[in-house]
Amino acid sequence: MLVIIGVLLGIMGIVAVFFNIPYSKTRAEFAEITGSLSIRMPDESGVFTEEDIADLPLPVRRYFRYCGYIGTPKMSSMKAIYRDVDFLFGKEKPAIKIDYTQYNFVNEPIRIAYIDSSMYGIPFEGLDSYIAGHGSMKGVLAKLFTLFNQTGETMDKASLVTYLSECLIIPNAALQDYVIWEEIDDLHAKATISHYGITASGVFTFNENGEMLSFATDDREATAIDGTSEKVRWSAVCSEYVETNGIRKPTVLKAIWHYDDGDLVYFDGKDVIIEFDYERNSL
Repeated sequence: MLVIIGVLLGIMGIVAVFFNIPYSKTRAEFAEITGSLSIRMPDESGVFTEEDIADLPLPVRRYFRYCGYIGTPKMSSMKAIYRDVDFLFGKEKPAIKIDYTQYNFVNEPIRIAYIDSSMYGIPFEGLDSYIAGHGSMKGVLAKLFTLFNQTGETMDKASLVTYLSECLIIPNAALQDYVIWEEIDDLHAKATISHYGITASGVFTFNENGEMLSFATDDREATAIDGTSEKVRWSAVCSEYVETNGIRKPTVLKAIWHYDDGDLVYFDGKDVIIEFDYERNSL
């Protein structure tokens, strides 16, 4: 019996050491992909001008001016850092805390994010990506075991419309040919994105000051861990704009599923740090 206990304690010790080793295959994959993309994507030149936004809907033009982008450098990529995000895998699922590091690129719609968390003390990681027209969401437990790896047309469209929802946070993306704008009224504008044969759209809502408040779409499906999905209205909400170096950026971002029986805020990020490539390169 003492031998068995000793063996079990030894195994537990080895597992604990393994969990605390900084190296992670998923994190390394994320770093390799983002590093490669950062090198491959062309740098932007020039600054935002009134001419650039002349054909955009009124509330979008107001947003560019309110946030202070006119006269500032155009960006080629964005890095967003979230800490201690309240995250839910779905309805009636327990909440976990996650750290979420995300990159968006402008030259073509590309988005990749790394999720770092734990479940019952066991490391949990995720890789959320949209690259070359393909969307995927992978979850890895204990650094080794893939819990899910969702791909396919549903994920492709969901990932593309998620990129669209963030195009005004990295506003050079909003000026690209793959995004088409339609004016609705003084506080709303519709945007449609097309990429690799897939098209998705949604409506942005603004306030009178020019802050973008939300993006809502019917072009996403809520996909469960087991791969099943259902059509549910989805929105991204942002608030608490903070001015840094003359640019106003939102610091609170939430993602919400609007089910018939009530809204589910499944991603609740606060104190978000948003950096553009020219800001990172100047550090």
